[in-house]
Amino acid sequence: MSAADVLSREQRIELLQALADPVRWAVLEELGAATRCVCDLRERVPVPANLLSYHLKVLRDAGLVTATRRGRWVDYALADDAGRLMRASLPGGAGEGSA
Repeated sequence: MSAADVLSREQRIELLQALADPVRWAVLEELGAATRCVCDLRERVPVPANLLSYHLKVLRDAGLVTATRRGRWVDYALADDAGRLMRASLPGGAGEGSA
C-alpha cells in the first residue's frame, strides 16, 4: 500500500492547497513535461527566484515533486506517485474515508 492509498483529511486538504496556486500548477505542468533544474524553471515560470524556491518547497512537502542533487545543480521532477496522490486527495478518491 502506497502513501497515496491512505491520506488523512488534513493531508488531502494540504495537497489540494498545494495544487491550488497558479504558480505551483505552472511548475507541475513544466515538470510533467520533463525533469528541470531551477534555472530552466525560472525561464519557464517567470517569478522571482526566492518565490520559485518557496513554491518548490511546498510541492516537495506535499509529495508532488522530488529533488535530486547533480553537482551544484538540483533537478526537480514530478514524483512517481503524484497522479495517484492527486486522485487520492479528491472526495471519493483512494484516500477518502481516512481519519
